[in-house]
Amino acid sequence: MTKLIFILLILFCAVQNETFTATVVGVTDGDTIVVLTADNKQIKIRLEGIDCPETKQDFGTKAKQATVDLCFQKTVRVEQSGTDRYGRMLAFVFVNDICVNEELIKQGMAWHYKQYNKDPKLAKMEVDAREIKVGLWSMKEPMPPWEFRKK
Repeated sequence: MTKLIFILLILFCAVQNETFTATVVGVTDGDTIVVLTADNKQIKIRLEGIDCPETKQDFGTKAKQATVDLCFQKTVRVEQSGTDRYGRMLAFVFVNDICVNEELIKQGMAWHYKQYNKDPKLAKMEVDAREIKVGLWSMKEPMPPWEFRKK
């Protein structure tokens, strides 16, 4: 029985960290996209480690447009990192060598979502974007999306 549990655990971990290529066919908002896989399966992906302003929030439309500009209708490499509480795939998404998640933070279109991601590289990128006041950091007191959602 222990051996069976171990094998199932290995299989589960393998599925959790899947890497595949797909085409971005939709951008729901700044941090959520829809991809179409080679076998014509649509998957909604929540970009790992970031949280963009909500659509009705300052910079929400700009964040969505930045995501469109970075990856819409492009072939991407998806590196799955897990699943969120809504059943969406969590992933880092790459267009060639550009990580969309990181690029959105660099452009000041996203917060590093520290509550769910502890990556020091993403944290540093947010600090750098704040220091040069790029994107949403040009505002005096930008409201984090998790606070906006509570209201």
